[in-house]
Amino acid sequence: MEGIAKPSSSGSGFTDGGSGGGGASMEERFADLCKSKLGLDESMTRQALQLLKETKNALMTSMSSLGGGSPEVIERFWFACVLYCVSRLSKAGRSKEDGVVSLCQILRASKLNIVDFFKEMPQFCIKVAHVLSGLYGSDWEKRLELKELQANVVHLSLLSRYYKRAYQELFLSNDAKSSENSSGANTQQASDYYRFGWLLFLVLRIQTFSRFKDLVTSTNGLVSVLAVLIMHIPVRQRNFNIKDSSYFGKKSDRGVNLIASLCEKYHTSEDELSKALEKTNNLIMDILKKKPCSAASECQQDNLSFIDPEGLTVFKDLLQEDSLKSSLLILEKEYENAINTKGELDERMFANDEDSLLGSGSLSGGAINLPGTKRKYDVMASPAKSITSPSPMSPPRFCLSPNGNSFCNSKMAPITPVSTAMTTAKWLRSTISPLPSKPSGELLRFFSACDKDLTDDITRRAGIILGAIFTSSSFGERMCANVRSTNRMDAIWTEQRKMEALKLYYRVLESMCRSESQILSGNNLTSLLSNERFHRCMIACSAELVLATHKTVTMMFPAVLEKTGITAFDLSKVIEGFVRHEDTLPRELKRHLNSLEERLLESMAWEKGSSMYNSLIVARPALSAEINRLGLLAEPMPSLDAIAAHHNISLGGLPPLPFQKMERSPDKDEVRSPKRACTERRNVLVDNNSFRSPVKDILKSKLPPLQSAFASPTRPNPAAGGETCAETGIGVFFSKIAKLAAIRIRSLCERLQLSQQVLERVYSLVQQILSQQTALFFNRHIDQIILCSIYGVSKISQLELSFKEIIFGYRKQPQCKPQVFRSVYVHWPPRSRNGKTGAEHVDIITFYNEVFIPAVKPLLVEVGPGASPNKKDEEKSSVDGQFPESPRLARFPNLPDMSPKKVSATHNVYVSPLRSSKMDTLLSPSSKSYYACVGESTYAFQSPSKDLKAINNRLNSGKKVSGRLNFDVVSDLVVASSLSGDQNARPASMEVVPIKTPVKCEPSES
Repeated sequence: MEGIAKPSSSGSGFTDGGSGGGGASMEERFADLCKSKLGLDESMTRQALQLLKETKNALMTSMSSLGGGSPEVIERFWFACVLYCVSRLSKAGRSKEDGVVSLCQILRASKLNIVDFFKEMPQFCIKVAHVLSGLYGSDWEKRLELKELQANVVHLSLLSRYYKRAYQELFLSNDAKSSENSSGANTQQASDYYRFGWLLFLVLRIQTFSRFKDLVTSTNGLVSVLAVLIMHIPVRQRNFNIKDSSYFGKKSDRGVNLIASLCEKYHTSEDELSKALEKTNNLIMDILKKKPCSAASECQQDNLSFIDPEGLTVFKDLLQEDSLKSSLLILEKEYENAINTKGELDERMFANDEDSLLGSGSLSGGAINLPGTKRKYDVMASPAKSITSPSPMSPPRFCLSPNGNSFCNSKMAPITPVSTAMTTAKWLRSTISPLPSKPSGELLRFFSACDKDLTDDITRRAGIILGAIFTSSSFGERMCANVRSTNRMDAIWTEQRKMEALKLYYRVLESMCRSESQILSGNNLTSLLSNERFHRCMIACSAELVLATHKTVTMMFPAVLEKTGITAFDLSKVIEGFVRHEDTLPRELKRHLNSLEERLLESMAWEKGSSMYNSLIVARPALSAEINRLGLLAEPMPSLDAIAAHHNISLGGLPPLPFQKMERSPDKDEVRSPKRACTERRNVLVDNNSFRSPVKDILKSKLPPLQSAFASPTRPNPAAGGETCAETGIGVFFSKIAKLAAIRIRSLCERLQLSQQVLERVYSLVQQILSQQTALFFNRHIDQIILCSIYGVSKISQLELSFKEIIFGYRKQPQCKPQVFRSVYVHWPPRSRNGKTGAEHVDIITFYNEVFIPAVKPLLVEVGPGASPNKKDEEKSSVDGQFPESPRLARFPNLPDMSPKKVSATHNVYVSPLRSSKMDTLLSPSSKSYYACVGESTYAFQSPSKDLKAINNRLNSGKKVSGRLNFDVVSDLVVASSLSGDQNARPASMEVVPIKTPVKCEPSES
C-alpha cells in the first residue's frame, strides 16, 4: 500500500514580490502598512519588521495551513498576527502616544474581521512559538492574553444580542415596525436611546469592573442599565403597557416592583441587581453630572406611573431630547479615553450588526452552540464541545403573546447562552450559598473516625488550595479609573466564589464518604481521606464548576489544574463520581464536566507532563524507552507549603502535614521511573463509568471501594484478578478512549457515507493502534489518528475517497478544530528517513506519509479485505507477549443514540427522543396515539399522520432541504393537551394563534 503524495507548498502561487503590491517585496508592503495605515513610530515598526523577518520562513512553509484563501489574504493574516504580537509583547508603553495600536486598528487596516483572526491566530502561534520565546521570553503566551481576549469577544457578542433582544421587547427601535405616521426623527431618537444604553453599559464595565469580568456580573450590569432605561425613556417609546404586561409580574399595592420583576425575568438576584443599579446611578452622577430628583413626584411622572418608586433613583432630564445628545458625547469621550490607554477592542462595534469587523455568522459561547452559521466559527467556542451538547439544529424558542408583541411569560423565554448562565448561577445562589462554610456534623464524624483525626488537615488544605485559585491576581489586570474601588469589589467577588467552591466541595465529599462507607461497611476511610491527590482533585472540580457557572474569562480551564498542581488525568478520576454524588447539579454543569472529560480523552491526557504516562510506564514497561526519550513524565506534585508560599497564603501556624513527607517517600513496592516515582492511581470511576470497558469483564463483576483507586500503582488490585492498580487504571482509560473513538468514527463515517464494513475496519485499526502502537497517540490528538485510519482503510479497501474529502467532512464535525489537521506533532528519531531531527509540527498529510504509514502498515493489512477476525485474534494472542494487557479486538460497540440523530444521508433531517413530559401523556391510559409530530409545515395540532405525510412529501419532492424543522415552537403543555383523549377540552387560551415558524438556512461551507 502506498501513502498519498504530499502537496507542494509552491503550488499556492505565493511569491515574495507578487502579492498585489505592484512588485514590492513583502517587507516593503509590511512597512507601508505600519507607517501609512497604522502610523507606527520607528521603534515599533523596527520591532514588527524584525518579527516578520524571523517568521518569514514559517510563513513560506505554512501556505496550506493558514487563512485558506489567496496568497494575498494569507499575507494579510500573517501581517495582522505579527502586529498583534508586537503590540502586546513589546516593552514599549501601553499608551497611544507610544505608538501602540489596538487590535481593532490592526484588523481594519488589514481588512480582516475578528472571527477569522481568532480562527487563524492559534495556528500562527504554533508555527512561530520558538521565535516568540526567543524574542519575548518563555511567558509570551501568558502576556499575549489571546484566550482571554477571545473569550471577552464571545461574551460581548452574546451580551450585545441579549441587550438587543431585551431592548426590542421593551422599546421601539429603529428597525421595529412602528406606526405609519412615525417620523424619521423618532426613529433616530430610538436609535440614540439604544446606543445610550450600550454605551452606559460599556462605561460601567470599564469604571467599576475588572478588565475581564465574568458573564454573570456583566449581565447584572446590563440588566441594571435596562432598569435605568425603563425609568427614563419616554413612555411613547415603550413597547409595553406597564399595567397589563406579564413582563412585570411582581406587584404590590404601590405598583410594579421593578427590581423584583427584572430579577424574575432575567434570573438575577435582587441583592446583586440592586448593587449593580447603585453603581450605575453613581456613574450617571459622576460622569454625566446628573442629579437625582429629591422626590419621585418632581420628575418623570409618566414613566413611574404604576411603578413602586421605593429603592429607585430617578434623574431629571436624563434622556430628554435636549440632554440625550450631550450625554452620548460625554459617554463616547469617556469610553474613548479608556480604550486609548488599555483597550484592545472598541466594544461599541457590537451594537452595530453591520460592522465589517464582526464578520458574518454566529459565534458560540461556553458549551452552548448558537443557531446559525456553524463550522467556520468553531474557534470562537469553548475549546471542546460535548458529544451530548445541544444541537445547533434547533432554533431558540420564541412565543407570541395574545397582544401580538414579543412579550411572553418568563418560563417560555428564549434560551440563550446568557440566560443559561444566569439560570445556572441561580442554582449556586439558591442551593449552595445557603450551606455552611464548615464541614457538617456527619462529615466531621468521618474525619474523626480515621486512624488520626483529619479535620485540621482537610480544612487547612481546602483553605490553601482555594486561596491559590481565587486570588485577585488571577482575574487579570485592570483598565478602570477607580482602581481602589475595583480592587475592593474584586476582593468581595473573589471571596464569594471561594466560599461557593468550598461549600460545594464539602457537600459532595460528604456524599462520597457516605457512599464509600456503605461499600466498606465501616466509617474508617483513612486511605481515601488522607490522600492528597484525591482532595486536590475534588477541590479543583468544585472550583471549576463555580468558575464555569460565572463564565469567567481569565480563569478558564485548565487554569485550576495549574493552580492546584494536578494534571487533567488526575481530575478525570473524580469527574463522574462528582456528578453521581451531586443530584442537583444543573444540566449545563454536567455538560461542562462531560466536555472537560472529552478534552482530556482526546488530547490533554496525551500531552507532555500528563500523569497518565507515570501509570503507563508501570503498566506497559515496553513503552518506557519512548516515554523517556520524549520526556513525557509528569513532574512531582508541588507541596502545600510551596503553593502557600507562592501565593502568599497564611498557613495558620499548623505543623507540616504527614502526607507532605510521604510524597517524598513512596511505598517500598512502588517502582520509580528514571525521572520520578509513578504516583498515578487507578481511575476512581471504574464501575459506573459511562464508557464501560469492552474487554475487562472482571471490572463489571464487583464494585471496588473508592479507596482502592488511590493505592500504589504497583500494588495488586484485589478487585481485578491480580492486576496492579496501574494496569487496571490504564485499561479503564484505554476503554474510554476506544469508546470515544467509536463515537467519533461512527459520526464521521456516516457523514462520509461509508459502509458499516468500512466503519468496523476503521474502529478495529484504531483499537490495534491503541494496544500495539500506543506511541502514535503520544503528544497528539485522537482525531489525528482517526483521520489517518479512515484514509488508510479507504485506500486498502480501494475506495475513491481523498484526504481532502475526509477533511471536508471533518470540518463539519462539532468537535473540529483546524489545528487538528494543520498541526500534528512529530519528533523525528535520530535516524529518520528524511534526515530531519528534533520536534516540529507538520500537516496531517506529512504525518500520514512519514510517521503513520511506516508504523501502522502491518496492522492495516490485517484489517483489510480478506482478513479473518478470528484468525487475527488467535495470531495476536500468540505474539503479544510484550503487551500483556492488549485488549482483544471486538466488533463495533453498541453505542447509545446521539441526540439529535441524523436519519438521512442526503437531507438535513434529525430525530430526538421524545421528552419525558410528553411521554407521560403518551403512555397514559387515555392516550390514543403513541407517536406525535408537531411540525413547521402543517397546521398547529394537526393529526400525526398528516404531519408525517407532509414531512415525507417534502423529503420526496427532490428539492434540497436547506432548512431545519422547528419542533419547539409549541410548549410541552400544549402538545400534551393536543394528545389527550378529550381533544375538544382544550382551554380557550390555547386557541390557535397563527405562527410562522422560522426556517433557518444552513450556509454552504467555504
